[in-house]
Amino acid sequence: MAQSEAAVQQYLDKHKVQALVEDAINDAVKQQADDPALHMARYLERAAGKVRITKVHARMILDSRGNPTVECDVTTSKGMYRAAVPSGASTGIYEAMELRDGVKEEYMGKGVSQAVANVNGVIGPALIGLDPTQQKEIDELMVQRLDGTKNEWGWCKKKLGANAILAASLAVCKAGADATGVPLYEHIARLAGNPTDKFFLPVPAFNVINGGSHAGNKLAMQEFMILPVGATSFAEALRMGTEVYHTLKAVIKAKYGQDATNVGDEGGFAPNIQDNAEGLELLTQAIKQAGFEGRLQIGMDVAASEFFTKGAEQPYDLNFKNSPNDGSAKLTPAALGELYAKFASDFAVCSIEDPFDQDDWQAYAELTAKMGDKVQIVGDDLLVTNPMRVAKAIELKACNALLLKVNQIGTVSESIEAVAMAKKAGWGVMTSHRSGETEDSFIADLAVGLGTGQIKTGAPC
Repeated sequence: MAQSEAAVQQYLDKHKVQALVEDAINDAVKQQADDPALHMARYLERAAGKVRITKVHARMILDSRGNPTVECDVTTSKGMYRAAVPSGASTGIYEAMELRDGVKEEYMGKGVSQAVANVNGVIGPALIGLDPTQQKEIDELMVQRLDGTKNEWGWCKKKLGANAILAASLAVCKAGADATGVPLYEHIARLAGNPTDKFFLPVPAFNVINGGSHAGNKLAMQEFMILPVGATSFAEALRMGTEVYHTLKAVIKAKYGQDATNVGDEGGFAPNIQDNAEGLELLTQAIKQAGFEGRLQIGMDVAASEFFTKGAEQPYDLNFKNSPNDGSAKLTPAALGELYAKFASDFAVCSIEDPFDQDDWQAYAELTAKMGDKVQIVGDDLLVTNPMRVAKAIELKACNALLLKVNQIGTVSESIEAVAMAKKAGWGVMTSHRSGETEDSFIADLAVGLGTGQIKTGAPC
């Protein structure tokens, strides 16, 4: 039986259908949707009923170095979303606190059973019924109310563990993306208040020679990277990086022998050399031999805190991995700064990460004043993706780029805040993996959503 016009209008008015459809149309126009009908359908699906978290479950898995880490599943009325937490070998002392069991008889003391229990017993129950699109509110709930621990640099996450909190935060972010019907990178962009009309893939930084804490050789400085800044697309950048990587293997093999092509934690080669300039020479030769001279530049992660001795007159020891050590390679901050200047002069070095210890603010500021107009000075251990330390670095002009590592700070929301501060200061941002990685590809979406423009994820192997 046909409905009367009045009955139809009464139904539309009661359920506000006309206003709802108009909102869907307006949103499609605002977002300049390629497929308006699909966009409107997703908008109306979201309006039909808020998605809620129905289950949270964590477990222990092993990372790429064979150490335990936390994996978390967040289930909503739309599906299940999984995230896993990475872990670093060279870690800054100001990073948010991972929770490890400390039982030496199990996983060398690196077990995460307590962190897993905290997700399942504390965090999970508190998230049931919440809207996964409310990322900041959920992160603040976990950090400020459920954990509540602080130190001089803010929320340190000591009680529940940054690895427990981050596992849930990452999984919630994925659930939120699906709840809003957009790709993860677009959801992250929306959380950050970034434009969503255009997205760009980052320039990859390939770590092709490993030293420091990532390799068993004598090389003090930790990472020697190649950045295909002359590539016209990500696909071309990937090809360039891969070809230089394989060319580098041949160069190392010819010069030092087959055993010199063994790799470190991140897949870069670990020849048993000690002179850091020799590593730069190997990269320069490989770039030229592969036919990309002038199109690839070199980046370094020095990880200087690893060879710093507090209180020493010459606190930086480039011979720290050798025993016996005669002290001949120890340098003052000024002398180490001169070495970096020589590297930038002699080689195509465009980026230097962690050139000094995480508390050597003065040396950072002096180097940035001296070289910052030509070279990217990246704060990793210095900043640990912590908004409070980023604010101090901006005030002191200590560096001009942020290394973004979500597990250093422990939540998606705080990571977004740190990036916003860095960008407002005119800094560069490089999204980064950790040396203990998982199969979770979250940081790829993070780099695109936050428009960081750079990403490092180890070697191309």
